[in-house]
Amino acid sequence: MKFRDKWRIQWKDYQGIRRSSVFHRYADAEKALRRYQVESDQIRSGVIPTPLPQRSFTDLSELWLATRAKQKRSGEHDECILRVNLLPHFKNLPIDAITQSTVDEYINQKRSLSVKTVHNHITLLVSLLNMAHSEGWLSEAPSIKKPKLSQDADFHYLKTIHEIQRFLTQARLEGEHIHFFYAVAIYTGLRAGELAALRWDDINFETGLICVQRSFTGPTKSGRVRYVPILDALRPLLIEQRLQKTSHLVFINRDGTMQGESARIFQEILHRTLAGAGFSKITCNGKERNYIVFHDLRHTFGSHWVMNGGDIFKLQKILGHQSISMTMRYAHLSPTAYSSDRQRFGDKVPGHGEAVVVKLKQSNGISLMSSIG
Repeated sequence: MKFRDKWRIQWKDYQGIRRSSVFHRYADAEKALRRYQVESDQIRSGVIPTPLPQRSFTDLSELWLATRAKQKRSGEHDECILRVNLLPHFKNLPIDAITQSTVDEYINQKRSLSVKTVHNHITLLVSLLNMAHSEGWLSEAPSIKKPKLSQDADFHYLKTIHEIQRFLTQARLEGEHIHFFYAVAIYTGLRAGELAALRWDDINFETGLICVQRSFTGPTKSGRVRYVPILDALRPLLIEQRLQKTSHLVFINRDGTMQGESARIFQEILHRTLAGAGFSKITCNGKERNYIVFHDLRHTFGSHWVMNGGDIFKLQKILGHQSISMTMRYAHLSPTAYSSDRQRFGDKVPGHGEAVVVKLKQSNGISLMSSIG
């Protein structure tokens, strides 16, 4: 039908919903109407598959925050990444238009951030696209490559027993409870939230195991319960503190409640302890930082476990890594890491230690015999 100076068509789609569109030329309108009508008939009869609903990244983000994020311990972190970074970039882009090319554009725009930070952003993006596929919003999840993350990018730790002694000796000067907290962190490898939420009834002195089952506001990072052995070095300290404590929590703040995520013991007191123990700041990725951060006490446990001959697969279970690849970053520290590989090429380089005859032909035709060995 005529619509002002254009041509308007109307048809019912495969769901029976009335649709309309406007064209400049009558021929284009007539051609489009026939195409839409045939397409609707074919979908209804099953000749061609039902098209997927067109969804935007904003729609997908809202679904994620309303469902998946609420089930995660890091839900607030997801919301921050979406609001501050991903949504401003992808906004109302259809989710089926998010490809490696559009992701590469995002990565280029975020070059001022650390590789690890951008890697975390893309990890969340991939999780959202996988959910879109499971919800039927995408026929298949796109293959998205994340920025390469060096295994050693954030891998710092107290490298020797002497460094551990220096650190804990200084921590004792900050207070007995500070020394106790850092000592348990080093000798168990527990995450910050797992330490804060640790209860005395999680520690079984008879079996020699610590049950790790919760964090700051909920379950552990993986959502799974795991068990950590009570090392002989730590056992006397744990028993001593158990006899003195009345709280059900192993560690409490001045108010007698759980240490919060922003508690001074995780940053300010740690930095003061490092400075007092003589640990100089280091340069990492062009930026100055403290010798270690609190999470590096966990790396200290993993590193010393391997350096002292501990089994890498047991370490995976203790640290709660879902993938062995995460644990393998400590493997090179094993004193026997390559001992079984040293005979793979035999025990001698051919020619070394033998009389090797080398024939050198000179331009004047005279041959010289040289013995090397």
